[in-house]
Amino acid sequence: MTKQEFDIKLKELRDKHKSLVTAENKVDESWYNGIFDRYENCVLTNEHIPLEWRYDLNYETNPNLLERIGVNAVFNSGALYHNGKFVLVPRIEGYDRKSYFAVCESENGIDNFKFRKYPVRLPVYGEEDTNVYDMRLTRHEDGWIYGLFCSERKDKSVNDTSTAEAKCGIVRTKDLESWERLPDLQSKYQQRNVLLHPEFVNRRYMLYTRPSDGFIDVGSGGGIGCAFVDDMANAVIGEDTIIEERKYHTIKETKNGGGAVPIKTDEGWLHIAHGVRNTAAGLRYVLYCFMTDLNAPTKVIYTPGGYFIAPIKNERVGDVSNVVFCNGAIEKDGQIYIYYASSDTRLHLAATTVDKMVDYCKNTPADNYTTGSSVEAICNLIDKNNKQCF
Repeated sequence: MTKQEFDIKLKELRDKHKSLVTAENKVDESWYNGIFDRYENCVLTNEHIPLEWRYDLNYETNPNLLERIGVNAVFNSGALYHNGKFVLVPRIEGYDRKSYFAVCESENGIDNFKFRKYPVRLPVYGEEDTNVYDMRLTRHEDGWIYGLFCSERKDKSVNDTSTAEAKCGIVRTKDLESWERLPDLQSKYQQRNVLLHPEFVNRRYMLYTRPSDGFIDVGSGGGIGCAFVDDMANAVIGEDTIIEERKYHTIKETKNGGGAVPIKTDEGWLHIAHGVRNTAAGLRYVLYCFMTDLNAPTKVIYTPGGYFIAPIKNERVGDVSNVVFCNGAIEKDGQIYIYYASSDTRLHLAATTVDKMVDYCKNTPADNYTTGSSVEAICNLIDKNNKQCF
């Protein structure tokens, strides 16, 4: 490739990238259920990653303009409103399967997300992480922003290269630039889906956990748990108390875990969680909701039946198909922005309001775990509509 050809190709790459990251994102008018809006464009994909992170742009050292460091996927993002901007900290996975974090920001939370100059240089505490992913961001009333994420290392007790050990890694920051690494959460279980409640509960830090006997299978883990610690700089938990159980023949029969940090409303804490069931085609991940008591956040008060968001159309295709996952949502002025990933590949946006979500949680029939009860709920709705119509 001549220098002239190099310059032409580089300009094409820059123009294409700029067009992608500055594209206006609009509500998908073909989708409607009254609960939330889907947006047409992905919020983030592997193509949104800056060219400087992927290419050596120097003709002398890369005359063929080869991509040096490939990005496979951008998904599962923590989210926070900070200093007047909507901030995402997504999981970015390279061609080498190693994941890392980066901070990107938008003025409106819908489009035009821009990455900061460098990805997060995550500090090491103790044994170096083999892999990290799925950071939940909590602005806590103690003044810190905490990032809780999965720290994965090889399980050295087993002679199997696919066997891993998961712990909850913890960092804290004030500016999303300088990160302080704290000791990993100490638990007798493996912990892959841990998030921090944003307020003190009885003067203690409250964690939502998912206790698991193994890395992939939860084993005796019973669902979404809670645990309390006195100090996040030395977070040690004993027993987890299950507050949201797995249930047979439901969307959460195989696993369930916390998703976004709970959103405070006048009627309780809104949770967006994930549920998993096994199928002939593999595990199917969906999002579902529940609410907990405003003053006793360990007490579940509303449990709308079924899923809230499931993968549709192209969302069902990707590295790990038939999956949606969320670990970040932002509430701003009564609007809720839900950043969810599809098939471990890309990041989407669904938007709704606090009022709609409270209505959804309070008035959607709960799952009573039998076909008969599901049919009865439909018949009750038909009868109600008939009375109104006639």
